[in-house]
Amino acid sequence: MFSKIACALFLATSAAASPFSPHTAKKRIAAKSNYMNKLMGGAKVVRRLADDDAEDVEVDISSYYLKFQKCQFVKSYNAEAEQDGDDEYDTSVLQTDRFIIFRLCPSASSCNNNYGEYIVDMETYLESTVAYAQEMQEEMCNACDENCANDDAAAADDAAAADDAAAGDDAGRRRLYDVDCDSCVDECEKIANMEDNGYMEATDYLECNQVYAADDDGGNILYAGSMCASSGEKIKIGVFTDANCQNLDNSLDVEDYLEDGAKLSHALLKTIYNGDSMSCLQVDENDGDDDAADDDKEPETNEVCQAVYEAAGKCEVPNNFNDGIASYANYDNYDNQVAQEETICDYISSISSGSYDQTGEIVISGSSSSSSGGNSASGGQKFALVVLSIGTVGLAMFAASLHAQLTKGGGKADLSSKGGAMA
Repeated sequence: MFSKIACALFLATSAAASPFSPHTAKKRIAAKSNYMNKLMGGAKVVRRLADDDAEDVEVDISSYYLKFQKCQFVKSYNAEAEQDGDDEYDTSVLQTDRFIIFRLCPSASSCNNNYGEYIVDMETYLESTVAYAQEMQEEMCNACDENCANDDAAAADDAAAADDAAAGDDAGRRRLYDVDCDSCVDECEKIANMEDNGYMEATDYLECNQVYAADDDGGNILYAGSMCASSGEKIKIGVFTDANCQNLDNSLDVEDYLEDGAKLSHALLKTIYNGDSMSCLQVDENDGDDDAADDDKEPETNEVCQAVYEAAGKCEVPNNFNDGIASYANYDNYDNQVAQEETICDYISSISSGSYDQTGEIVISGSSSSSSGGNSASGGQKFALVVLSIGTVGLAMFAASLHAQLTKGGGKADLSSKGGAMA
């Protein structure tokens, strides 16, 4: 994970700094990539007390909220593919890394201060968050089925559930997920009848899957996989030309290659990036059964937040995040995190500021843009052009003045008075 960030980091910093050709920048990137891979290779923070006999302890982020920020593809130099002649990347020495930037916010509504900002590979993020979203969807529909089976019974079910909860009966646990009977019945029916209605679940294509096999028509084998869309604000399913979903083809629509003309349903996938925050507090179904025990129970972080937090590169101290690794100086690799935090923060900033286009190509500020091919002059080049223009105008004026003096009679008199020969 961190080797991907390290290699891609130099692509971003070189792209932002270079006023010259992108080819020059990429050559410099390649020369430094191995160094950064070594630097970042051991960056994973191990949360273990310095005492060898101490038990594993996790950083407590249970009071925070997980919030999606951006999705980004990054093309980086793949030294192994070049050395081994690996044809997985279609003979290219560039590989496409997929990243998600997310935050841990102090509240569900505010994330402008006292937050942590993180970068993690897309696979890890989607694996955890989609599984959570599926679980919540299933729980919602179960609660809807139990409490909203029909309009006549809904009121009675609500009253019975409230009585059970007050009595401490296990049936009261079903109210853990509150449902709106006016909307959940229709929503859950659509989910249950998705295939019958000609739809397929978009989250089934998050991993690279073949959707088209080349037959006698001479076409290419095509694959479907997750991609970043709308400048990183959304995650959709795109079409790729290789089995690793490295090469995105924006000209193709995945729905043109689904069986029986099916369409994709993005309802579940949208919950991952739609702007809503997810609480990191682990909620126990048995909470409330024993109020005295609940008062003494330590808050726990749910599996989703814990998984993405542990796998991510962390930018915490600059954002005044008070409960991160910097608060645990007695953990192994504490120095490692502190030493690398500025590097990670810079890389997150470069991605957030648009150093890459949607396909992962570098967008070089002040020079050629890989996505458009246009050219623009840097500040230094503009200054040089101004100085050159002024100098050219000055020389032209001097030449005109000298010419006027030489063609006047006064110019001849001056020459003869100085001993010059007259023609």
